Amino acid sequence: MVHETIEVDAPLRQVYDQWTQFEEFPRFMDGVEEVRQVDDRVCHWRTKVAGVTREFDTEIVDQLPDERISWRTVSGDVRQKGVVTFRRVDDAHTRVSLAMDVEPESLADKAGAAMGMVDSRVQGDLYRFKQFMEDRDRATGGWRGRLRPGDAPPETPPAPSTPSVSADTPSPDPMAPGPTPPGHM
Repeated sequence: MVHETIEVDAPLRQVYDQWTQFEEFPRFMDGVEEVRQVDDRVCHWRTKVAGVTREFDTEIVDQLPDERISWRTVSGDVRQKGVVTFRRVDDAHTRVSLAMDVEPESLADKAGAAMGMVDSRVQGDLYRFKQFMEDRDRATGGWRGRLRPGDAPPETPPAPSTPSVSADTPSPDPMAPGPTPPGHM
Protein backbone atom coordinates (compact mmCIF):
# COMPACT_ATOMS: atom_id res chain seq x y z
CA MET A 1 0.00 0.00 0.00
CA VAL A 2 1.28 3.44 -0.97
CA HIS A 3 0.10 6.48 0.96
CA GLU A 4 1.26 10.05 0.23
CA THR A 5 -0.11 13.44 1.27
CA ILE A 6 0.62 16.98 0.10
CA GLU A 7 -0.74 20.42 0.90
CA VAL A 8 -1.69 22.54 -2.11
CA ASP A 9 -1.85 26.34 -1.94
CA ALA A 10 -5.29 26.52 -3.58
CA PRO A 11 -8.92 26.35 -2.39
CA LEU A 12 -10.58 22.95 -1.94
CA ARG A 13 -13.10 23.33 -4.78
CA GLN A 14 -10.42 24.35 -7.28
CA VAL A 15 -8.14 21.44 -6.32
CA TYR A 16 -10.95 18.88 -6.45
CA ASP A 17 -12.29 20.21 -9.75
CA GLN A 18 -8.84 19.95 -11.35
CA TRP A 19 -8.38 16.37 -10.15
CA THR A 20 -11.61 15.39 -11.96
CA GLN A 21 -9.99 16.42 -15.25
CA PHE A 22 -8.39 13.03 -15.85
CA GLU A 23 -7.34 13.78 -19.40
CA GLU A 24 -4.97 16.42 -17.91
CA PHE A 25 -3.09 13.81 -15.82
CA PRO A 26 -0.25 13.41 -18.38
CA ARG A 27 0.67 17.04 -17.62
CA PHE A 28 1.80 16.12 -14.10
CA MET A 29 1.88 12.32 -13.76
CA ASP A 30 5.19 10.78 -14.75
CA GLY A 31 4.80 7.89 -17.17
CA VAL A 32 1.16 8.62 -18.01
CA GLU A 33 0.97 9.14 -21.77
CA GLU A 34 -2.81 9.37 -22.18
CA VAL A 35 -6.01 9.19 -20.19
CA ARG A 36 -9.22 9.07 -22.18
CA GLN A 37 -12.47 9.41 -20.29
CA VAL A 38 -14.89 6.85 -21.75
CA ASP A 39 -17.89 7.89 -19.62
CA ASP A 40 -18.60 9.32 -16.16
CA ARG A 41 -17.26 6.18 -14.50
CA VAL A 42 -14.61 4.68 -16.82
CA CYS A 43 -11.23 5.95 -18.07
CA HIS A 44 -8.80 4.27 -20.46
CA TRP A 45 -5.11 4.75 -19.58
CA ARG A 46 -1.89 4.34 -21.55
CA THR A 47 1.33 4.50 -19.54
CA LYS A 48 4.98 4.00 -20.34
CA VAL A 49 7.31 3.26 -17.45
CA ALA A 50 10.88 2.02 -17.87
CA GLY A 51 10.21 1.51 -21.58
CA VAL A 52 7.17 -0.72 -21.00
CA THR A 53 3.83 0.48 -22.39
CA ARG A 54 0.69 -0.66 -20.60
CA GLU A 55 -2.99 -0.01 -21.22
CA PHE A 56 -5.81 -0.50 -18.77
CA ASP A 57 -9.25 0.72 -17.79
CA THR A 58 -10.24 2.12 -14.42
CA GLU A 59 -13.69 2.44 -12.93
CA ILE A 60 -14.70 5.02 -10.36
CA VAL A 61 -16.18 3.14 -7.44
CA ASP A 62 -17.11 6.16 -5.31
CA GLN A 63 -16.96 9.88 -5.98
CA LEU A 64 -18.14 12.52 -3.54
CA PRO A 65 -17.42 16.12 -4.64
CA ASP A 66 -14.81 17.96 -2.55
CA GLU A 67 -14.15 14.82 -0.46
CA ARG A 68 -12.96 11.70 -2.32
CA ILE A 69 -12.64 9.67 -5.48
CA SER A 70 -11.97 5.93 -5.27
CA TRP A 71 -11.24 3.66 -8.21
CA ARG A 72 -10.12 0.22 -9.29
CA THR A 73 -8.85 -1.27 -12.50
CA VAL A 74 -11.36 -3.36 -14.42
CA SER A 75 -9.28 -4.54 -17.38
CA GLY A 76 -5.86 -4.41 -18.94
CA ASP A 77 -2.21 -4.74 -17.96
CA VAL A 78 -2.39 -3.18 -14.48
CA ARG A 79 -4.10 -4.20 -11.23
CA GLN A 80 -4.68 -1.43 -8.71
CA LYS A 81 -7.22 0.28 -6.53
CA GLY A 82 -7.06 3.44 -4.54
CA VAL A 83 -8.59 6.60 -3.21
CA VAL A 84 -7.69 10.26 -3.30
CA THR A 85 -9.14 12.44 -0.55
CA PHE A 86 -9.38 16.22 -0.30
CA ARG A 87 -9.49 18.14 3.00
CA ARG A 88 -9.89 21.87 3.46
CA VAL A 89 -7.05 23.28 5.56
CA ASP A 90 -8.30 26.87 5.27
CA ASP A 91 -9.81 29.06 2.54
CA ALA A 92 -6.62 28.97 0.47
CA HIS A 93 -5.09 25.53 1.23
CA THR A 94 -6.13 21.94 0.58
CA ARG A 95 -4.62 18.66 1.80
CA VAL A 96 -4.60 15.95 -0.88
CA SER A 97 -4.00 12.35 0.26
CA LEU A 98 -3.54 9.51 -2.18
CA ALA A 99 -3.58 5.84 -1.14
CA MET A 100 -3.07 3.07 -3.69
CA ASP A 101 -2.77 -0.67 -3.61
CA VAL A 102 -0.83 -1.76 -6.70
CA GLU A 103 -0.38 -5.42 -7.59
CA PRO A 104 3.01 -5.79 -9.32
CA GLU A 105 2.75 -7.89 -12.48
CA SER A 106 6.31 -8.74 -13.52
CA LEU A 107 9.49 -9.55 -11.62
CA ALA A 108 10.78 -6.08 -12.50
CA ASP A 109 7.56 -4.52 -11.11
CA LYS A 110 7.98 -6.51 -7.89
CA ALA A 111 11.61 -5.42 -7.54
CA GLY A 112 10.66 -1.79 -8.19
CA ALA A 113 7.89 -1.96 -5.59
CA ALA A 114 10.31 -3.47 -3.05
CA MET A 115 12.73 -0.59 -3.66
CA GLY A 116 10.02 2.01 -3.09
CA MET A 117 9.74 3.14 -6.70
CA VAL A 118 5.92 3.26 -6.63
CA ASP A 119 5.99 5.39 -3.47
CA SER A 120 8.53 7.72 -5.06
CA ARG A 121 6.52 8.02 -8.28
CA VAL A 122 3.30 8.85 -6.39
CA GLN A 123 5.14 11.40 -4.25
CA GLY A 124 6.57 13.03 -7.40
CA ASP A 125 3.16 13.04 -9.11
CA LEU A 126 1.56 14.79 -6.13
CA TYR A 127 4.35 17.37 -6.04
CA ARG A 128 3.91 18.07 -9.78
CA PHE A 129 0.12 18.32 -9.24
CA LYS A 130 0.77 20.88 -6.48
CA GLN A 131 2.97 22.92 -8.85
CA PHE A 132 0.39 22.59 -11.64
CA MET A 133 -2.33 23.95 -9.33
CA GLU A 134 -0.25 26.71 -7.80
CA ASP A 135 0.81 28.01 -11.24
CA ARG A 136 -2.81 28.82 -12.19
CA ASP A 137 -5.66 30.76 -10.66
CA ARG A 138 -8.39 28.25 -11.53
CA ALA A 139 -8.98 24.65 -12.57
CA THR A 140 -9.00 23.71 -16.26
CA GLY A 141 -12.52 22.30 -15.71
CA GLY A 142 -14.46 20.32 -13.18
CA TRP A 143 -17.02 17.56 -12.79
CA ARG A 144 -19.14 17.64 -9.66
CA GLY A 145 -21.27 14.54 -10.14
CA ARG A 146 -21.84 11.99 -7.38
CA LEU A 147 -21.04 8.34 -8.08
CA ARG A 148 -21.88 5.72 -5.44
CA PRO A 149 -20.57 2.16 -5.13
CA GLY A 150 -24.10 0.73 -5.43
CA ASP A 151 -24.64 2.66 -8.67
CA ALA A 152 -21.78 0.85 -10.43
CA PRO A 153 -22.97 -1.25 -13.35
CA PRO A 154 -22.43 -4.96 -12.77
CA GLU A 155 -19.35 -6.43 -14.40
CA THR A 156 -20.31 -7.96 -17.70
CA PRO A 157 -19.65 -11.68 -18.16
CA PRO A 158 -17.21 -12.72 -20.91
CA ALA A 159 -18.61 -12.77 -24.44
CA PRO A 160 -19.46 -16.26 -25.77
CA SER A 161 -16.35 -16.25 -27.97
CA THR A 162 -14.11 -15.63 -24.94
CA PRO A 163 -12.85 -18.78 -23.21
CA SER A 164 -14.33 -19.04 -19.74
CA VAL A 165 -12.26 -19.55 -16.63
CA SER A 166 -12.66 -22.99 -15.07
CA ALA A 167 -13.50 -23.38 -11.40
CA ASP A 168 -9.98 -24.59 -10.54
CA THR A 169 -8.25 -21.67 -12.31
CA PRO A 170 -7.67 -18.53 -10.21
CA SER A 171 -10.00 -15.73 -11.25
CA PRO A 172 -8.40 -12.67 -12.83
CA ASP A 173 -10.60 -10.51 -10.57
CA PRO A 174 -9.32 -6.92 -10.85
CA MET A 175 -9.48 -6.41 -7.07
CA ALA A 176 -12.88 -6.07 -5.49
CA PRO A 177 -14.24 -2.54 -5.10
CA GLY A 178 -14.55 -0.87 -1.78
CA PRO A 179 -13.41 2.17 0.10
CA THR A 180 -9.64 2.12 0.42
CA PRO A 181 -7.77 4.85 2.29
CA PRO A 182 -4.45 8.10 -7.40
CA GLY A 183 -8.97 11.08 -10.22
CA HIS A 184 -12.18 10.60 -11.77
CA MET A 185 -9.92 7.65 -12.16
